[in-house]
Amino acid sequence: MTPAATLRNTAEIRARSQHLLNRARTGDSAWFTVHDGAMGAAATEVADLTAARFPDLVIPFHSRWRHFEAGGVDRRTELEGLLGDLDRPGRARAMIDLTVVSVLLDAGAGPDWSYRETETGLKLTRSEGLGVASWHAFTAGNFSSDPDHPLQADAAGLTGLDAGALATAFQLGADNPLVGFEGRVDLLRRLGAALADQPAVFGTPGRPGGLYDLLVTDAGTPTVAAHDILSALLSTMSRIWLADNAIEGEPLGDCWQHDAVPGAGATAGWVPFHKLSQWLTYSLLEPFGWAGAQVSGLDALTGLPEYRNGGLFLDTGVLRLRDPGWAERGWTPADELVVEWRALTVALLDELAVLVRERLGVTAEQLPLACVLEGGSWAAGRALAQRLRGGLPPLTVISDGTVF
Repeated sequence: MTPAATLRNTAEIRARSQHLLNRARTGDSAWFTVHDGAMGAAATEVADLTAARFPDLVIPFHSRWRHFEAGGVDRRTELEGLLGDLDRPGRARAMIDLTVVSVLLDAGAGPDWSYRETETGLKLTRSEGLGVASWHAFTAGNFSSDPDHPLQADAAGLTGLDAGALATAFQLGADNPLVGFEGRVDLLRRLGAALADQPAVFGTPGRPGGLYDLLVTDAGTPTVAAHDILSALLSTMSRIWLADNAIEGEPLGDCWQHDAVPGAGATAGWVPFHKLSQWLTYSLLEPFGWAGAQVSGLDALTGLPEYRNGGLFLDTGVLRLRDPGWAERGWTPADELVVEWRALTVALLDELAVLVRERLGVTAEQLPLACVLEGGSWAAGRALAQRLRGGLPPLTVISDGTVF
């Protein structure tokens, strides 16, 4: 196994994140102290919000499809109607196409951007706004090169993506700026190139929906494992990420260096996260399931190391900065403080999930991590940020729009 392949496994993400959490607990972190006595309060915050949002505890996956439901609008049913008489695999390919481009457009929008949906009059911000804007861009054919088949994303449509047209679709303007917009456009164009270069995976004209045909090999009893979806994404799309992290010339994507992390050979000192790829995997579980595939192994995926989940632990006091002044400056994804914050978040989310289940009286099978996140930790992190800082995260990470 190559060093890059080693770092594409969620077991490695968990092991390296746990190492940094153990180290921080012994007081050896230069950046954070860990206060386990606050975990109970954090779990109660998450459990209470989960019960308030989902009184029957029937909780959907943490997924981009929740953002497509913004304002209580059933956009999935609308899309089903637009897809007409396509068979189940064809519908799955279209929904995979939509999910991939939408997730790649989903990083922090910043506090000054919003989207007004013409049909409903809804004014949406942040992840919901990005989700609904990308849904409309997709249904308008912005990502397709074929006017006769607008409801797809294909290699030519993405490599030739018109930044001006996408800016119009997202209602950008001098008074409505979207953080990292150029990085998002570049990311989609790079996706188009990757699709075109791998016809054995993505077919012709090169669509993300080719993942369905790659992974669902038995039409009689279709099944797919969550980690297999992630592995396929990482093996075919690691080249698209703007971060130039690489080992032996092989791109790593969302992996970052931390000198305290052990590892075999060239992997030493690297902490993998693959946050957007895992968010994409979570978001693809439903399109595969709706097509009739049995999805297994949900908890092989990790919690998502982004500023809502990470903010939850800072805002509840589980994590504290050694220097409170660090909250006043900007950081980059490569800074060791941010790498460690994200790793501690991954490890703590696994522990938090156990405590949340205890408070709600459910099992891990009834409430997998994908539902704890949705119930959940992400929403609680956002609510705390709103309560304390008008929605701003506790740490400022300067992003190109492809990590956070």
